[in-house]
Amino acid sequence: MFALAENRYGKSRVRLVKVTRSAAGNDLREWTVQVLLRGDFDSAHVDGDNSKILATDTMKNTVYSVARSSTATSMEAYAMELVDFLLGRNAQVSSAEVCISSAMWKRLTMNGKPHPDSFMRGSNELQTTRVERAQGGVFTVVSGVDELVILKTAKSGFEGYIQESLTTLKETSDRLFGTALKAEWTYSVDGLDYEAVRTKMRETMLATFAGHDSKSVQQTLYAMAESALAAVPEVAEITMAMPNKHCIPVDLSRFGQDNPNEIFVPIDEPHGYIEARVIRKS
Repeated sequence: MFALAENRYGKSRVRLVKVTRSAAGNDLREWTVQVLLRGDFDSAHVDGDNSKILATDTMKNTVYSVARSSTATSMEAYAMELVDFLLGRNAQVSSAEVCISSAMWKRLTMNGKPHPDSFMRGSNELQTTRVERAQGGVFTVVSGVDELVILKTAKSGFEGYIQESLTTLKETSDRLFGTALKAEWTYSVDGLDYEAVRTKMRETMLATFAGHDSKSVQQTLYAMAESALAAVPEVAEITMAMPNKHCIPVDLSRFGQDNPNEIFVPIDEPHGYIEARVIRKS
């Protein structure tokens, strides 16, 4: 005998650009949205009965319709509106989750002033959120950043690690330290100015990265997480991943030249991967 243990389904990679127009200037947001539903869908899996299934194409249309009527000023608030809309119309849904990643657009600067309606695409950095609520429950909000590529050219070394028969890496007190930061944090309260909190978390982590005298990626990751939690008491915990973006010194000795840690070749693969979750002590 067999039984369906759990399931969920939804619509992924729904692309949305929203322009909010005002006399003072326009705001531009580019979001990629994922909707996932859990609920009473056993009959669809076991019997082929689709009577409780909300078509994923309908979910796509819902993303656009709710965006049109939304007054949210953050993607977290918009995700909450979308979750509530879906739960309110579908009693068979036990919980809804909305995940959003936001691309970076920046205003053009003309004559030293931000242009009111023209923008340029920034880096590949994404701002993210994941919002979930069960019927009759409270919201869980997890926000973060992804693909935030950062690098420091000083105050970074890696020494004192295990030396054994397969070790070829040379110890150094002066190396380039590059990474593509992914961070997700969980809020302990709701009703926040999520945009302001995200900015504070991001700026705090970047300031720590820049100023830290790094003995390892692990040490710097923990210092960044610790400073972010100290700066924002509304965040309960943070999970961070910092894969290495290696820059390998080039051996120029065969050309009769030295290399005082100035000429490198960047490589992505293979790379080290460091991850940790940091929580507040009770």
